[in-house]
Amino acid sequence: MNPTSERLGRLAVVPAAARLRPGDLAGLASIGLRTRKLRASLSALGIAIGVAAIVAVLGLAASSQAGLLAEISKLGTNLLTATSGQSLTGGTAELPTTAPGMVGQLPGVTAVQDTGTVIGNVYRSPLVPSIDTDGLGVEAASLGLPAVVGTSLAQGSYLNAATATEPVAVLGYEAAQLLGIDRIWPGERIWVGGQWFYIVGILNPATLASQLDTSVLVGFPAAEKYLGFDGQPSELYIRTVNTQAATTRVDSLLQAQANPQDPGEVDVVQPSQALTAQADAAGAFDALFLGLGAVALLVGAVGVANIMVISVLERRQEIGLRRALGATRGQVRIQFLSEAILLALAGGAPGVVVGAISTAVYAQGRGWAVVVPPEAWAGGLGAAILIGAFAGLLPAIRAARLSPTQALWSL
Repeated sequence: MNPTSERLGRLAVVPAAARLRPGDLAGLASIGLRTRKLRASLSALGIAIGVAAIVAVLGLAASSQAGLLAEISKLGTNLLTATSGQSLTGGTAELPTTAPGMVGQLPGVTAVQDTGTVIGNVYRSPLVPSIDTDGLGVEAASLGLPAVVGTSLAQGSYLNAATATEPVAVLGYEAAQLLGIDRIWPGERIWVGGQWFYIVGILNPATLASQLDTSVLVGFPAAEKYLGFDGQPSELYIRTVNTQAATTRVDSLLQAQANPQDPGEVDVVQPSQALTAQADAAGAFDALFLGLGAVALLVGAVGVANIMVISVLERRQEIGLRRALGATRGQVRIQFLSEAILLALAGGAPGVVVGAISTAVYAQGRGWAVVVPPEAWAGGLGAAILIGAFAGLLPAIRAARLSPTQALWSL
């Protein structure tokens, strides 16, 4: 046998590097976590906080939006309001007294109710200092107002044909709280415009007409008789046929119909659109909290990178022994990279759970539907995996570059 054949024979019997099976890789990747539990737990905590913040913010935003859309759907998108705007001279315009009746003649309009602003302050008693108004106002109100604006009575009863002519009032939801009245007692009364008015009811929150929440409502005849009201309506509440086409058509005709002489002095609003805009504005704060969650994830990434660098330094002997026994550089690299990803997932998975639980608790407390969108939990886990990969990449490359002799030198 010539020397060349002999060398080829010796090379033929050198065993190939063993393949690293997924089960073996998982066991190797968990060695550092199992042997250094406290350090690994603290590093994973930063990841968990960041992921929980991201999941909670996205979940609460989705739950809030779902709750708002459900409330808008329940109250209806077919409510329009027409209010007196500004005149050409810059003063406050007035709606004609005939405006409610004229608007009610429009095709597609199913109901019209109105209120009028009354000059006068509201107090719990005449002994309250005059400057302590609490921002409450007095409104003359028509008899079918609650049903049209989408609210109801929390306590007592609403105005009727008899009580609307007497010194009788109904309190908005916030007005009752500010006045310290939580239920209707016989003879309960408040000081309105310099005289006593008896309380007969308290409204629930009026989501589509929030200005009513801080108002004291009296009948139009009573306002004219006792409070010097001139009878001019200041705001109309119009319900249309519950289709977008009908609401849009009425919207386009409402100004001219409410005030034919000066249609430009009438402001028309669809309250449901204002609520949708409010939900969009709240999204700006979501970005802030997402930023805070990203900062927490960055801190967690630094922790993962730190523990992996230290792990490579402390486990030089292990790396050298594995290389001497036939492990390739790629296998060492994938081991430490997998360990970093596993560490990040150890924080990311509990973070997703904590974020989802936080969303559920808060949403149920507010009466919202609990919504945790897939992009929230999937994004949280995906962010944890990416952070683990990036944080562990450099230490893994560093570990793979160690030669067996360098690694075993310290033995």
